[in-house]
Amino acid sequence: MGRIIYFTGGSRSGKSSHAEKYIFDKGYEDRIYLATAIVFDDEMRARVRKHREQRGENWTTVEGYKNVVELVKPHMKKGGVILLDCLTNMVTNLMIMEKEYDWDNMPDSQLTLIENGIKKEVEEFLDFIKTQDQDLVIVSNEIGMGVVPAYPLGRYFRDICGRMNQIAAAKADEAYLLVSGLKMQLK
Repeated sequence: MGRIIYFTGGSRSGKSSHAEKYIFDKGYEDRIYLATAIVFDDEMRARVRKHREQRGENWTTVEGYKNVVELVKPHMKKGGVILLDCLTNMVTNLMIMEKEYDWDNMPDSQLTLIENGIKKEVEEFLDFIKTQDQDLVIVSNEIGMGVVPAYPLGRYFRDICGRMNQIAAAKADEAYLLVSGLKMQLK
């Protein structure tokens, strides 16, 4: 059944490069790139272009951050791989897109509903992969090692991302931490 391989680390730590190298080294022929970022500006457009060039050709790109099982299903082929890049963007978009919240005055009950919705999306995708002949390589930012954000939305984001990272790492068959371009195997 499907294996999950998890890469985490700080910004510009080499997560995506190592995840792509992992995929190439394993010789996957059918590769799906699940792009969860939303392009808002020229900086993000340049980042997306750089990632495309770095990956090279022969990828099926699927863009989206919700209902990801349904997004990737039509493109899956036996023995292939999906690169989810990245879980952090997925969480961000599930938190803030198509919603209007007063994050400075968020009741705990509403925050719990938001996080439970994100958790459901993440767990459904991971559990789905485990039933398929399709592997999943996840890239996610480790954002809990820095300064505590000074504003509520930043703290909620850090906490929810941390818990989604824990779920992904727990379900992963292999897990790696990237620091300054160096890969350390966690599991």
